[in-house]
Amino acid sequence: MAPPVRIRPTGTGDVNPETAMARVIARFERRLENVERLLEHQDRIYSDALERAGILDDQAAGDRRFARRIEELLKSDRPILVGPWTGEVGFELIYWIPFVRWVARTYSIPAERLVVVSRGGTASWYGPIAARYVDAFDFFSPDEFRVATAEARKQRRVGAFDATLVERVIETLALGRPGLLHPGLMYRLFMPFWKNVASAARVEQYAEYGRVEPIDDPVLRELPSDYVAARFYFSECFPDTPLNRAFVGSTIDSLSRHLPVVILNTPFTVDDHVDYQVGGTRGCAIDARHMTPARNLAVQSAVISRARAFVGTYGGYSYLAPLYGVHSLAFYSNRSFKPQHLQVAQEICARLGGAGLVPLDVAVLPAVRLALSNVLVATP
Repeated sequence: MAPPVRIRPTGTGDVNPETAMARVIARFERRLENVERLLEHQDRIYSDALERAGILDDQAAGDRRFARRIEELLKSDRPILVGPWTGEVGFELIYWIPFVRWVARTYSIPAERLVVVSRGGTASWYGPIAARYVDAFDFFSPDEFRVATAEARKQRRVGAFDATLVERVIETLALGRPGLLHPGLMYRLFMPFWKNVASAARVEQYAEYGRVEPIDDPVLRELPSDYVAARFYFSECFPDTPLNRAFVGSTIDSLSRHLPVVILNTPFTVDDHVDYQVGGTRGCAIDARHMTPARNLAVQSAVISRARAFVGTYGGYSYLAPLYGVHSLAFYSNRSFKPQHLQVAQEICARLGGAGLVPLDVAVLPAVRLALSNVLVATP
């Protein structure tokens, strides 16, 4: 412990008592700061030892790492790079952005300090959280992006591609030595929930949900005034099979008899999902000139935000529509997805109100059609 502070006589008798007291207080405050730093250092050593010994569980260890990282970011007023986000649309919408929003508001981090790094023109998804946005496709082609991120969809740590992208952003914006709020921090915090060892309260502890504001985009002036937005692609939960192809074709045909259907396919691929190619005159395709890599998600967002409804493959795009207040009907034929993600997405819909997310197995559609045709309505 630090020795007690004693007021010593100056011996000269010519020092103002207020000045002498101020010096004493200053010495006391410096010693107090030293004690606080020592306690913080001891606490860090102690918690690190507990982690190494396996005494702290995953949640407690994640909380510790998060607290230390935030403490470092708050020590200065340097810019903070948020990301880079290179993963799935769904995770960005229901986990990463709510996490970033919670961090910014909980710790009163001004938007001027935050620089979001994502891909596809998703600046509007973050809204007023950050003052600046940088797109990965300003530095890499879709092919380069796809190859570089193929092995690391889940950004649990700062990988080689993340580091390269961060370096280019820092150089381009002349940021000096910014802080980094990386998705790996969120992954470690939420992993207990994804592993079924914690409830959804684990996510809610570090998340703040909110709507996404619709954006105006030139593409909207080329669309019908009333339409349904559709995005069907093949994935693990909706594999490329003759039955699924027939289902998509018949669905678009049926919808287009009542309303125009705007197809949200892109002329390039950035992941392992392959779009269903709509043939003939079914549906309205977006002009490829709008679907540039750095703007493709911005364009799709604008189209979805003004649609009467969204239909498509279960996944990230089906999560996006309700954030705009647009109902979403999402289809799958293989229940390979984790139910935790659907639970969170539907909880967000319920909290925000106004629109829902309805997932449907294509195998049950015959029964649904029977019900809607009144065949199953009981007679008195």
